[in-house]
Amino acid sequence: MSAEEERDGVRLTNLDQPLFPDAGATKRDLVDYLDALADRLVPQFAGRPLSVVRVLRGQKPFMQKNLPKYTPDWVRRVTLWAESSRREVSYALCEDRRTLLWFANQRAVEYHPPLMRVDAPDRPTHLVLDIDPPEGGGFAVAARAAHLVRRALDDSGLRGAVKTSGAKGVHVFVPLAGGDPVEDVAAATRALAARAERLDPELATTAFIREDRAGRVFLDSTRAGTGTVAAAYSPRIRPGTPVSFPVPWDGLDAVDPKAFTLRTALGLLGDGDPWAEAMPGPQGLPADLVEEGRAIPVARVQAMHEGKRRARARRTGG
Repeated sequence: MSAEEERDGVRLTNLDQPLFPDAGATKRDLVDYLDALADRLVPQFAGRPLSVVRVLRGQKPFMQKNLPKYTPDWVRRVTLWAESSRREVSYALCEDRRTLLWFANQRAVEYHPPLMRVDAPDRPTHLVLDIDPPEGGGFAVAARAAHLVRRALDDSGLRGAVKTSGAKGVHVFVPLAGGDPVEDVAAATRALAARAERLDPELATTAFIREDRAGRVFLDSTRAGTGTVAAAYSPRIRPGTPVSFPVPWDGLDAVDPKAFTLRTALGLLGDGDPWAEAMPGPQGLPADLVEEGRAIPVARVQAMHEGKRRARARRTGG
C-alpha cells in the first residue's frame, strides 16, 4: 500500500506514519476515518470559523486558528478580529469533503467549531455545559453530574443532547432558536449550571478556581458565543485516540468513553448519525433563566479578581 495517494484533488502524504505517540493509529487511519464521516462532520462545521488541533512529528500538539500561508486558494475562509490576541485571524470554513481531507493531511486531529455562525456572530446556535470530573475522578462521576444538568434543563422547560467529550468529561448541548443574544445565552448557561449545582452541591460545583472545587465535578458554564467545543465524532489527542461520541441519556451511566476510538467508532455508527438524531429542535430561552443568570458573576472575571485578592493576601500575610 502506497504511503501517498490522492482523493478529491488532495494529495495525501506519509500515510503510514504513526499519528502521535500512544495513538494506536496511523495518519491513514485518521484520513480514512474523517473521510468516512465527512457527511456527518461537515454539517457541524459549515458556516463556522474552525479551530483545529494539529500534531506534527516530533512536536507537541498545538491549536491552529489562523490558516498558514501555504493554504490552498480553494479553502474557504473568513477573517475575524481576535480580541485575545488583538489581531485579525483568517479562519477556515470547512464546508466540503475536500477541505476536510486537506485538514486531515495537515495532521489536524481535533476539530473545535464555535457555538456561533459567521452570518450571526452575536446569536449562538447552542447553549453548552462542559462537565469535567475532578483529578482522579472517572467518567461515572461526570455522568452523575450530567443527570443533574438534565434535571435542571427539565425544570427550566428545556431539552438537550449529551455526548462524551473524548476524554473523561461530558458535553450537554441545547439547540437554540437563534433569537437570543450572546449575553443572554451566557447568562442562561450560568444559571443552568447554578441550578444543577444546587441539586447536589456535594457532587457538583461551578467554582472556576480549581482549588475551590474540593474534589467535585466542575460544571463549566464559560462556553458561549465564540467559545469552541470539540465536535461530535472529533478524535482527541489522547492515548488510543478516543473520539467524542453521542450517547443516549438513559444509557449514559453504562458508557465507557474509551470504547469510542478512531478504530471502533465507524463500526458502532454504521450509516447512522446519532448526534443529529438525538438533537432536540431549536428552543427559546426562558426569561427567568436569563434573569437569574444576569445576577451571577462571569466565572473567568470573578476568578481573576479573586486570584488577585488571594495573591495580595499572601503577600501581606493576611
